[in-house]
Amino acid sequence: MRGCYRLGDSRRYRRVKGLAKHLLEDPKAPAKRYFDALMIVLVLSSVGLLIYDVRHPLGSAATLFEHFVVSAFIVEYLLRAWVHDDMHQVVIDHLDRAELINAPFRLAPALVEIAAQKWAYVRSPLAIIDLLAILPDYRALRVLRIFVLFRMLKLFRYVGGIGELAGVLKEKRFEFLMLGIFLAFITLAAGTSIYLFEGGRGGGSINTFFDALYWAIVTLSTVGYGDITPHTVEGRIVAMALILAGIGFITITTSIFVTAMTERLHGMREGHLRHEIAKLKNYTVVCGYGRVGRVVVDRLAREGLPFVVIEADERKVDWVRRNGQLALQGDAVRDAVLEQAGVRGRADTIICTTHDDVANVFITLSARHMNPEISIIARANATESISKLELAGADHVVAPLQLVGLVAAQYVGMPVAFEAVLAILRGARKVIVDAITALPGSFLDQARIGEIDFAAHRLVLFGVVPGASRELEHQRHVYKLRGRHFHFNPGPDVVLGAKDTLVVFGHELSVAHFRHKVELSLLKQASSKR
Repeated sequence: MRGCYRLGDSRRYRRVKGLAKHLLEDPKAPAKRYFDALMIVLVLSSVGLLIYDVRHPLGSAATLFEHFVVSAFIVEYLLRAWVHDDMHQVVIDHLDRAELINAPFRLAPALVEIAAQKWAYVRSPLAIIDLLAILPDYRALRVLRIFVLFRMLKLFRYVGGIGELAGVLKEKRFEFLMLGIFLAFITLAAGTSIYLFEGGRGGGSINTFFDALYWAIVTLSTVGYGDITPHTVEGRIVAMALILAGIGFITITTSIFVTAMTERLHGMREGHLRHEIAKLKNYTVVCGYGRVGRVVVDRLAREGLPFVVIEADERKVDWVRRNGQLALQGDAVRDAVLEQAGVRGRADTIICTTHDDVANVFITLSARHMNPEISIIARANATESISKLELAGADHVVAPLQLVGLVAAQYVGMPVAFEAVLAILRGARKVIVDAITALPGSFLDQARIGEIDFAAHRLVLFGVVPGASRELEHQRHVYKLRGRHFHFNPGPDVVLGAKDTLVVFGHELSVAHFRHKVELSLLKQASSKR
């Protein structure tokens, strides 16, 4: 009895058993994929060897491989029986129960319960298949080679699609049972009838009742080998009736199976999608695939960044999936959908791009509650929604309509600048937005914005973020950042300081050339001081 308590308290035992259980039963375990692939290879190669052995003698190496495969099957069978339940926990429960009611402990009831739990595993369909798959190795009785079929059935454990097929058969077992009874009745009735009409007749093909049953099954399946044919009028009437019954039987069976598979296809697809999402780390969740969401997704795809889209519209979800991207169908306001998308732990950014500000607020609240560390970027369609989204926990709030209007108003009369903005919005290649720091000692340090010829550098200044503990004076369009401010379209008299950040539009080569010029001026300044 003390050994049971020691096992229950042993971290090493629990860790080893937990690893075995994850390897055998947890579809999300990384090692299970490799284990399943190995077992599939062993099953197929062993079946191939057994088939080859029918006409060709196997060498000693093949025999040793066969023994290795069977040993692996036995170990797997024993491991599955081991992790099915905890025997020591059953004994501990009985001990605690006896102590609670102040009664003497009896080992027999605990052993009976343990045996019942193990028997429940042994008589399960997959466990029976595992056990019968071992029998083809017993070469003293070659008739046992028929059990090679059960090795093929072991693939149900390792291939998800085959497992879903088994699930369909299990789900529709009542319908298939009724069809099986109907098939047996029709076969027996047709076999009996044809035997009464054709059996023992001169020139007839049916001599035994087994011949009659064989003919009935072949005819019912609409195969019609033609080796046995009725010669009497009565027999041909039975054949016609049986052919019609066979067509109806096959039609009904196919309809039931196809309907069941169609019902499960959605679940299979969603299960595969959840598995793919579970493999992602540090990715972005995009809520909404409208006009704004589509732009965000296209940009993330071009950058090669991992992301998951949440969209309620089935047509939009299908469109995203056809592009080879991950998309969940559902309302992002629901916590369960955000959970499926991995907001609680694996995602590091969530972007709320729906057209409904109320929905964006709810998504922001839920995401912040699930994951306090996640970065949240929210879209605000109305100006009054900005403060609400910030209070809900959004790190950044973007008002696209307000932004576009502001850009248009500020750059009216400046067609070159406006075209640069449009190029960014339209996704023109190699036109980028970048940030350039005014390095201390460079030509940007203490320079007036009006003195810097951005047009000559093929750049457009969008705004300035002053360095720490510094603000620009008399600027109209100022926006709060985290501990700093963004000054949109500052005037020409603004003097830049060290560590100020300039946000510019332009071709990537122009931006790179301007940054190089800033760094080069710093080097020249340093060399002149020497």
